[in-house]
Amino acid sequence: MAMTASQMIDAARQNVQVIEPADVGDKFILDVREPTELTEKGRIPGALNIPRGLLEWQADPSSDGGAADLKAQAGKGTVCVLCAAGGRAVLAAETLKKMGYDAVYIRGGLGGWKEAGLPTE
Repeated sequence: MAMTASQMIDAARQNVQVIEPADVGDKFILDVREPTELTEKGRIPGALNIPRGLLEWQADPSSDGGAADLKAQAGKGTVCVLCAAGGRAVLAAETLKKMGYDAVYIRGGLGGWKEAGLPTE
């Protein structure tokens, strides 16, 4: 049966834990927004940016290429995934879990991060 984007997000939420922005602390943050969104809305200091559309190729631990900082987290630490509001992040976190990562999504995305009074640049 075909699913809508909203249904896919709802289904992913059943498989992925959520973390509150204030509880992220010094955990690894992956921002899956597009580069223009970082420029327009700000970014979290120290967060790695990989747009959602490139995630699987950048995260594949078996590839010679990809994002070394992210791949170093495979099996070693939690990846806290962030987007603008949460939809892309939960889908990305579910994908990362399927790839062997310990991944959670940050509640409320960048908006929730800012509402919590946490730093952006």
